[in-house]
Amino acid sequence: MANKSDELATKEMPFRCYVGYDSHEDITFEVAKYSMEKHSSVPIQVIPLKREEMRKQGIYTRTQDPKQSTEFTYCRFFVPYLQNYKGWAMFVDDDFLWLGDIKELIDQIDDKYAIMCVQHDYKPTVDVKLAGKAQEAYPRKNWSSMVLYNCGHPANQGVNLSMINSQPGSFLHRFSWITDDSLIGKIDYEWNFLVEWYKPYEGERKPKAIHYTEGGPWFPDYRETDYAKEWFDHMKEYEATLPKPRLLCPFERFTCKGTKFLEGYANSDDPWTWVDHE
Repeated sequence: MANKSDELATKEMPFRCYVGYDSHEDITFEVAKYSMEKHSSVPIQVIPLKREEMRKQGIYTRTQDPKQSTEFTYCRFFVPYLQNYKGWAMFVDDDFLWLGDIKELIDQIDDKYAIMCVQHDYKPTVDVKLAGKAQEAYPRKNWSSMVLYNCGHPANQGVNLSMINSQPGSFLHRFSWITDDSLIGKIDYEWNFLVEWYKPYEGERKPKAIHYTEGGPWFPDYRETDYAKEWFDHMKEYEATLPKPRLLCPFERFTCKGTKFLEGYANSDDPWTWVDHE
């Protein structure tokens, strides 16, 4: 029996991986992309979802939601539309580090489902995340942070521009347009391992996809979080591919605790705050 990846990830048609992009943390996207491509044994196409580009195209018309913690909070729901409601594609947040081969994830795809995701059953233990933004608890929290979309499924045909641009976040993040819960397939949590939600694995075993949902090592205050070393190792490998040293991103210069910034980069001694820049 052929693997699903043989059908969905080919040289002629690589599997599309849409990754959320936030201009405050470009390095986060770049490391996610680098790690995904490094560990993949099948052809993939990594596509950044940039809100401002989608605004210019006229497809993103939502006003700023004060509760959203990233620029791409609502961009994830455009995937079926961007795919012209055909085939399978993935959305994933930018604050992921991929250690597993995405082929193994693609091979789990089952056409009977409208979407597939890790179905977390957990409530956050902190009330602040991501550069001081509020952490909110709601049903199906973090389910939408990594989603395999069956874009041609009848249940997803109503995910149009009007719906995406008008429905509240609570409706969208809970996949409320899917009225039959049996159409939501389950993926093991090792593919969306929530740092500081789940206990680190013992021994040499590591998650397939690490999600720094509370705040990742690029934030000075989270430099010692679980699996920080793995992220920095991939960051250094990515930096080695660059023709010259990069600039630090705003979030790499944000600290609530007065933590020192990374040294050796342009603007590394220039702190950044929401108050000064937003």
